[in-house]
Amino acid sequence: MSTAVEVDDLSFAHTAADLPALGRVSFRVPAGESVALLGPSGAGKTTLLALLDGRLQGWSGRVSVLGAPLDPDRPPPSVRRPDTGFVFQEFALVERSSVLRNVLNGRLGRMSPLRALMGSPTKHDLEIARTALADCGIADLAERRVDSLSGGQRQRVVIARCLAQEPRLILADEPVSNLDPARAGEILALLAGAAQARGATALFSSHQPDLARRFAQRIIGIRGGRIAFDVPTSELNEDATAELYREVEPIPGIGLRAVS
Repeated sequence: MSTAVEVDDLSFAHTAADLPALGRVSFRVPAGESVALLGPSGAGKTTLLALLDGRLQGWSGRVSVLGAPLDPDRPPPSVRRPDTGFVFQEFALVERSSVLRNVLNGRLGRMSPLRALMGSPTKHDLEIARTALADCGIADLAERRVDSLSGGQRQRVVIARCLAQEPRLILADEPVSNLDPARAGEILALLAGAAQARGATALFSSHQPDLARRFAQRIIGIRGGRIAFDVPTSELNEDATAELYREVEPIPGIGLRAVS
């Protein structure tokens, strides 16, 4: 089986931080697997996902995404960018634009430079965008403005935009943190199901063990920027979860320190 993500001895510290945000992290994700990064706020989950997305430099160690090594000193080449999709916690949508136009933004990396600059999608781009809308259950909202939608509807637009990109790897940063429990389950089921249907690898962060158990095949626990455990979902036990969430003191921007 091919490998979608391979991380070996990865460390990263934010500028002027006293402690690393990530310290000697190593793990491997086979292609097609659904993995949850589980841990309290500030554990390093968002930092790890941003790094895998190529948005952070200045790290040490070895990182490979979809068979290509990341360079610690520069972002990935633009030709590789569309293969990795990112679902943001805060939506990152164009509020005054239509749902369809926002989803088409996911196609920009697949368009020719001129079409992307002009915002001129092909018929094929439109077909893919509308299929993504249908798969996310919001085809009827295509012409609605984003600023008229509910939080759950907006998150479906975010996922549709990601799917329209046709990624081989989907990274999702706390994708349901702004939703009530019922909507959160719906959205994670949609995300995990869409990734599986497309043969894509999914790596999402969460601070909710119950949701992680329901929608991931494997769970990587992160605490204080380090991996606490890495187990199949069926093997996650209450003792490991309790230890992951034992009392901690947040340190802004650099992870967690245990309270003595």
